[in-house]
Amino acid sequence: MDHDAAAKANLAHFSDPEAVKRYADGPLRFVPGFADLHRMTGILLAEQAVPDARVLVLGAGGGLELKALAEAEPRWQFVGVDPASEMLKLAEQTLGPFNARVQLQQGYIDDAPHGPFDAAACLLTLHFLSADERRRTAREIHRRLRPGAPFVAAHSSFPQQDSQRPRWLSRYAAYAIASGVDPAHANTARTAIEARLPLLSPEQDAQILREAGFRDVELFYAAFTWRGWVAYA
Repeated sequence: MDHDAAAKANLAHFSDPEAVKRYADGPLRFVPGFADLHRMTGILLAEQAVPDARVLVLGAGGGLELKALAEAEPRWQFVGVDPASEMLKLAEQTLGPFNARVQLQQGYIDDAPHGPFDAAACLLTLHFLSADERRRTAREIHRRLRPGAPFVAAHSSFPQQDSQRPRWLSRYAAYAIASGVDPAHANTARTAIEARLPLLSPEQDAQILREAGFRDVELFYAAFTWRGWVAYA
């Protein structure tokens, strides 16, 4: 399948070995409560997942959320899918002894096993996709889940009105600078996001999950330009 241009344009960054080496430090400085987001994801998935759950993680390159979930739930098995081979190499290094419980798969949602899975997560990923591809991807995740299985999604999502968007992007950069990111780098990141990411409002993102078949969509995480939802197949 020919994946949309928005995703392809952003894949190059995650295929650069030098950029990948620096990846792990980025979310900690750009995403408020990054480690807590992983902890909350595990708690929300565990509310409904069985003790020996099989969990799908889309956009798993880097392995940070896989490691956090594997540490929290010693009986869970995982399939981690990501299109960037360099990011999957980093995930393997990050996971260390947890690799025994993780199957890493290069590709997109169409390349993921059909399941059924007991839970799924997609963190800091869906904002790279256009609205139509985001909706299709969410449908494909839903199709791979057991009825009632939990799904957690979190990504960049904030008000997109012309009067509000610049203010939220400025806050994104200001938070990164306050977290120790070089101001020039933070502002470059802001410019790239504004120009390249097909961002949606939180209301649009929640509606996409409903249109994909998920029910009881609940917002559980809101931190400047980031939002997270839990929903059920």
